[in-house]
Amino acid sequence: MIVATTPRPFRFGLFGESIRSAADLRSTALTAEQLGYSILLIRDHWLGEPFGDQLAPIAALATAAALTTTLRVGSMVFANDYRNPVLLAKEAATIDVLSGGRFELGLGAGFLAAEYESAGIDFEAPGRRVDRFEEAIRLYRSLLAGESVHHRGRHYRVDLDPFPTPARRPPVMVGAAGRRMLSIAGREADIVGLLAVGTGGGVVTDSPELRLSEHVEEQLGWVRTAAGARFGEIELGITATLVIDADREAAAGRLARQRGWEVDPGAVLDMPSVFVGRIEDIATQMRDRRARLGLSYYVVSDRSLHAAAPLVELLSGT
Repeated sequence: MIVATTPRPFRFGLFGESIRSAADLRSTALTAEQLGYSILLIRDHWLGEPFGDQLAPIAALATAAALTTTLRVGSMVFANDYRNPVLLAKEAATIDVLSGGRFELGLGAGFLAAEYESAGIDFEAPGRRVDRFEEAIRLYRSLLAGESVHHRGRHYRVDLDPFPTPARRPPVMVGAAGRRMLSIAGREADIVGLLAVGTGGGVVTDSPELRLSEHVEEQLGWVRTAAGARFGEIELGITATLVIDADREAAAGRLARQRGWEVDPGAVLDMPSVFVGRIEDIATQMRDRRARLGLSYYVVSDRSLHAAAPLVELLSGT
């Protein structure tokens, strides 16, 4: 069992997964802000599968920030191999400055083999990609702090006095599932986003074993061991699946069948990323999981924009 030293206030992020146009972006961003969501997030993918077509994140996030006044914007997550850290850090700092300090930088090592291949990017072994990511995340922290950077590493060479300097260093979020990546997150990240799916072999897999409570507790244990004394400073989040239905067991069984999970409803109901029941039931589950696991930051798909709104109103900031 992993328990946060001091419970963090709840906050909710919204995945802009269904945004395909300027009108979609405007409507989603303004509605999310009005309903009290903390942040709008855009994925970093250019293939239609497995997540659906996505707008390019940097332009979309900058536009969303310009349309709103309080909503934070961020990536979930930028694939490290797709951009040089100096260039992405400058984009991140610029969005942060222009938005008045509302940008969050989400990073990952990159995992989708078909996407690498479609763009002619070498899809190297996981260890190599993670090595590069570990060096890059340290660079980002320095670059976004406005420090003079003189770096000679295995993968990057940087000599730079970065401009602009963010209003405050944007929080760095790492999205990860495996032990090594979560250990890096524990050492370096401000926010850790636990992936509820597998990304091994260059593809996405939705295995129920990866969602079970014991596995999530193990993941959080990796973060805590690596973080040491700073564990209490890290915000812990996960992408939430919401099923609003008064008959919890029946709804859990249907969800398992829809996903092809060969597990009983009880196991589904205990998954830390799955919430089933009435709004009041789900709020209680979130409070219980925060107390037990330390999870306080939940991200939902924009398909649940309105369905999750009562949860956002009930729990945000508490």
